[in-house]
Amino acid sequence: MGITLPLHRWAQQTPDREAVVDGAGWTTFRDLRERVARLAGALRGLGVRPDDRVAVLALNSARYLECLSAVPWAGGVLNPVNIRWSPAEIAFSLDDSRTGVLIVDDTFAALVPALRAASSSLRVVVHMGDPPADSDMHGYEDLIAATAPIPDAHRGGDDLAGVFYTGGTTGFPKGVMLSHDNLLASAMGGLVATAAYRITPNARVLHAAPLFHIAGFGVSLMTSIVGIPQVVLPAFDADRAAAIIARERITEVFLAPTMLRMMLDHPKFADHDLSSLRMLTYGASPITSALLDRVLAALPGVALVQAYGQTELSPLATLLLPEDHLDGNPAKLRSAGRPCLHADVRVVGPDGNELPRGDVGEIVARGNHVMTGYWNRPEENEQALRDGWMHTGDLGFMDADGYLTVVDRLKDMIVTGAENVYSAEVENAINAHPDVACCAVIALPDPRWGERVHAVVVPHPNHELTAERLRAHVKTLIAGYKAPRSVEFVDALPLTAAGKVRKSVLRERTGRW
Repeated sequence: MGITLPLHRWAQQTPDREAVVDGAGWTTFRDLRERVARLAGALRGLGVRPDDRVAVLALNSARYLECLSAVPWAGGVLNPVNIRWSPAEIAFSLDDSRTGVLIVDDTFAALVPALRAASSSLRVVVHMGDPPADSDMHGYEDLIAATAPIPDAHRGGDDLAGVFYTGGTTGFPKGVMLSHDNLLASAMGGLVATAAYRITPNARVLHAAPLFHIAGFGVSLMTSIVGIPQVVLPAFDADRAAAIIARERITEVFLAPTMLRMMLDHPKFADHDLSSLRMLTYGASPITSALLDRVLAALPGVALVQAYGQTELSPLATLLLPEDHLDGNPAKLRSAGRPCLHADVRVVGPDGNELPRGDVGEIVARGNHVMTGYWNRPEENEQALRDGWMHTGDLGFMDADGYLTVVDRLKDMIVTGAENVYSAEVENAINAHPDVACCAVIALPDPRWGERVHAVVVPHPNHELTAERLRAHVKTLIAGYKAPRSVEFVDALPLTAAGKVRKSVLRERTGRW
């Protein structure tokens, strides 16, 4: 089974149903299959052969969704490009994966000359805009109009579906190789747990998160499997997202915690009728207790689902389901839920043995959703994939009922005065202060303590917050040694496109790490 199979199913069974909606209008399943088959034929004509990589550098659109099916339809392998990368970073990902074909939209067409100059592998560019930006690019619509549809290559099983580059928050990006089986195992596991909330009359999904990111891709695949119309927002905007939910009567959306905070903070949030929304999934980065409380209060009738995982897990490992959000147990709300049906998840010590419930260790997982490996990085594969388990690099513990709580990234744990401090715990305490909009906690070298807890804080406008007041507040919630020894106030935190804080950038800014 491959990731193009759902399109065949719904084009056969509901050909006239809406498949994709964006600013240009809507496309039926019949028309979507026809366009995908023609685009696949065009890619073949441009030299794409089995297992060749095809990159997509674009904002969300109906055409982006077409590419996600057309590349495997042609026998190729997807390389969705991070839209926030510099030309040098993009060129690295193209050359690292030996990607020869790039599909680019109007937003990023101006980068093509720099990419051609920097990349040794790039040979063909398709301009997803209309008309083509210059004579050196092939026109997307021209190719579809001029090319006959071809049969699906029917890639599936262990065939490579995509090379998904990690966000690089803890180092230089790595290409994660995910097979069709990997992606479908994760999608089916997520659907088993959430189908009752997702599959409803008049269901419509909004893509507000970027489709290049594994979370956005995963939502799209789950949506495709169950044949729900997909509404596309080019790039996240808090007010526009809320307006589209109201106008299009959206029933489901995935949002990173940063996006949720921006929506709740927007002065026009209450003006939008969000009564159609039935299910909201959040994830891709940790959520603070304070923000989750705000979401529960603002959207009391919406089924909330927290998703935990990573690119290497295609991406799902655990889900915190709607009933877990409603039973009033604070420990459950602080957790990431329980393993999905497809995922075997454990917490282990340095020796790889499973730890007793409640003990903090590294989170590991195994199952059909675990990546086949990092592209061209055998040493890192040996480190990450050991004894059949994917070592996530996340620290956490599991309770007696199987709920997993993620406490920190292994690399983000701070060892100060021989005590372990988990940055997420400190961030939760800081974010509980009413004058704090958001924050990040990192380790800095300290001559006395080895490392010290350093907080980078974005305060609300017109605040009267000081480092001393913030430290006093934190000490009322957690042990004194965990309180930040230094505090830096900034206007904004550096974020990835998925809303994760780029802590490596914060460390670099200090000039001392």
